[in-house]
Amino acid sequence: MRKSLGNIVSEIQEKERKLSLTCSGLIEEAFQMTVYLQELLVSSKECVLNSGFVNEAKEIEFFKMVKPQILGKLIYYNKLYRIETACPVNNGKMYHTYFANHLQELKIEFREHICNSHFYRYYRSGRVDKDNEYFKRGQINYLDGLNSYVFEIDPQFSSYYDYKVARIIANDLLYAYLLTKINPEDNLDVYFQNAEGIKELSWTDSKNALVELMYALYASGAISGGKIGIRKLTAISQVLFRISLTDVHHAFHRMKTRAGSRTLFLDQLKQALEEYMDKDL
Repeated sequence: MRKSLGNIVSEIQEKERKLSLTCSGLIEEAFQMTVYLQELLVSSKECVLNSGFVNEAKEIEFFKMVKPQILGKLIYYNKLYRIETACPVNNGKMYHTYFANHLQELKIEFREHICNSHFYRYYRSGRVDKDNEYFKRGQINYLDGLNSYVFEIDPQFSSYYDYKVARIIANDLLYAYLLTKINPEDNLDVYFQNAEGIKELSWTDSKNALVELMYALYASGAISGGKIGIRKLTAISQVLFRISLTDVHHAFHRMKTRAGSRTLFLDQLKQALEEYMDKDL
């Protein structure tokens, strides 16, 4: 199996980013992600069956870290699609009750089937001492009284417990999603995704000013420790502020050769903030 955790996760995140910019809404995005993740799961299975693993450590990594990321998000997006397409109204008390009921169902499932299990505590604590037992194929112990779905899995592409990790990942995502539906004002992601909310935001200074600000945030490592590149910052800014940014790199290089201050907008920000602070003195 050649795909690493980093590659799989980055591929999924990149797909999510692209769909969030191109899809007409959450339903279409959830559907497209479901199709994509299903295909990714199938291709990963073919790779495992055809190539296997170079050693036991890689096998454990795949069934503990890689496959659950694919399957967990597949379960999540499929459930999200079903919830969204069955929603009876767009707002109001019935809307709130609908999502509150789904949240209650998720909490019941968590209490009855997940949180009290030994494996859940093992996984959440970050332990590795039983990884050989949990995340290698052919290690299923039927004396443990396992769930019946163990008889439906492909033993060549499952360790049984990889599905449990996937369920934990899916439930975490569903919990966060349902909370934002019930209390959208507490979550900026919902505001960001809401077309009406975005309409309230617009960049009213020059495009060069925004480019200067983006590069300053990137160079300082102020966002995600500098791990988010200029391309991603540009994509986010275009969606957030409803502005088209082209030729960003050339704009930056032109700033480097400006006559006078090369950080014109940042200088203006500093002056404006100091003047605003002085008003309270």
